[in-house]
Amino acid sequence: MKKIMNALFEYLDKIPKAAIFVVSVTLVMLLGIIDYLTGYEIAFSIFYLQPVSLVSWFGKRSYAVIISILSAAAWLLADVSSGDPYSYSFIPVWNAVMRLGFFLITAFSLLEIKKLLDHEKTFARIDFLTGIANRRAFYESAGIEIDRTVRFGRPITIAYIDIDNFKHVNDSLGHIQGDSLLQSVAKTIKNNTRSIDMVSRLGGDEFAVLFPETNEANAQTIMDKVQKELLDIVRKNNWPVTFSIGAVTCYQSCNLDELIKEADHLMYTIKESGKNGIAYKIHETPAGADMRASR
Repeated sequence: MKKIMNALFEYLDKIPKAAIFVVSVTLVMLLGIIDYLTGYEIAFSIFYLQPVSLVSWFGKRSYAVIISILSAAAWLLADVSSGDPYSYSFIPVWNAVMRLGFFLITAFSLLEIKKLLDHEKTFARIDFLTGIANRRAFYESAGIEIDRTVRFGRPITIAYIDIDNFKHVNDSLGHIQGDSLLQSVAKTIKNNTRSIDMVSRLGGDEFAVLFPETNEANAQTIMDKVQKELLDIVRKNNWPVTFSIGAVTCYQSCNLDELIKEADHLMYTIKESGKNGIAYKIHETPAGADMRASR
């Protein structure tokens, strides 16, 4: 049941808001007709919450207000038309206003809840310290791009970046300097990559960059520039660190876990061979794999 509901919500999220509004208006009209046919003896107000809730969650605020008003009006017309006897003529109007208030409270409550949930979803994917994507966001986006690579045969490159001697900065200069270093690294990588690339902090002093539809040559051009800028920024701030980087490019038969494992392995290969360098590798091509390192 949960899977069905998740699938339904994903489907409704993809529908244009205007279409959701049209569906909601149609529902209000149908409910008004049914309300009239069932007569005044059967309470029907709660069913109007369906279109109100639908447009509040998947539509927008103005649509929610309109549907709330239409729902209250539909109830009033059905109630008056059904011949419900009231001791005073203003009572149906009063009841309609009360229902409108109830519908609006429901609509605004759902709108606020949706806003808070969207806010939480966004920040659940953002690294608090650096403001870039976190591990969760990286894996989600990488999985999507891997699927696209497999389906359309377009290249993808993943680069792992580790800050050499970061622990020494924390121990000798303090955690404030360590945090400042991490923030500067994140900003520098972000400023020297493209808008379509995803820059992420995986945790600690490890970063990753996802390059969609990017072959080895283009990724190398970008990462060489990134490394140069990173070394410049740490030199200016007198931070005693360098960077070990591993980048792997895949053209076909790509698997996310394998690519991440290879990029991580390349990074540690650089660290073990003296640090401060970049290793590039083609994961798989018709001609086989290739690996090169640069300093």
